[in-house]
Amino acid sequence: MKNFTLLFFITLLYLCHYSAGAQPSKVLQVRTIAIAPYGIETKGELSGIYYDLANALLTKAKLESEHHIFPYGRIMHELKIGKTDLTIMFKYKELADYVDYIYPLPTLKNVVIGRKGTDYRSVKQLEKLSIAYLRGAKFSDDIDNNPKILKQTVSDFHQGLLMLEKGRVDAIIGPMAPIISAAKQIHLSKDFFGKPLIVSERTPWLQLSKKSHNKISPEQLETVFRQIMEQGELERIQQKYQ
Repeated sequence: MKNFTLLFFITLLYLCHYSAGAQPSKVLQVRTIAIAPYGIETKGELSGIYYDLANALLTKAKLESEHHIFPYGRIMHELKIGKTDLTIMFKYKELADYVDYIYPLPTLKNVVIGRKGTDYRSVKQLEKLSIAYLRGAKFSDDIDNNPKILKQTVSDFHQGLLMLEKGRVDAIIGPMAPIISAAKQIHLSKDFFGKPLIVSERTPWLQLSKKSHNKISPEQLETVFRQIMEQGELERIQQKYQ
């Protein structure tokens, strides 16, 4: 009888635990890319254009969330397995089967830029040169698929610019806004740079993992995000970081 009672309680505890674990989480897991001015972490304080924009969406939609700033690679991995529910970043081919694209942001121009006096006019000119390239990111198919262009992976634009300043690389690649933002942090003026070569145009999207356990409605997200975008929320946030 005692063994039966013990087995009954063990079974009951297991069923309760399984039932609780099987329920969708009500807390939306949101991640912003760790690239200033889009995602900024300073002494534990989080901010940035995409960080603030995502928070505006969450507030408007009245969604409970946990919001962190992580590197590109980690967010991409977590989107695939459903550990991250929501983010704002470029489209990537390797994520196409794992996310729903909810709503686009304005297109950004990706550039390759070197020190003053080194004005690149074509991708061909970059062959045999070394470029600081953000780990986990993809900014240009032409450059990515050209083995004659040397890529030095860096953890952030700050590191890439320090390498450029010291002559360890010939140029850096990425959107102009985060490059200039990082340059300000290490006191590099715009006069330090040569003329930028535009190598691609990419559109950031609000993206929802298809493996999200939250089961939030993509239609609901699209409706609310469209509203705040049309009301000029992105432009108001951008002014804070100029």
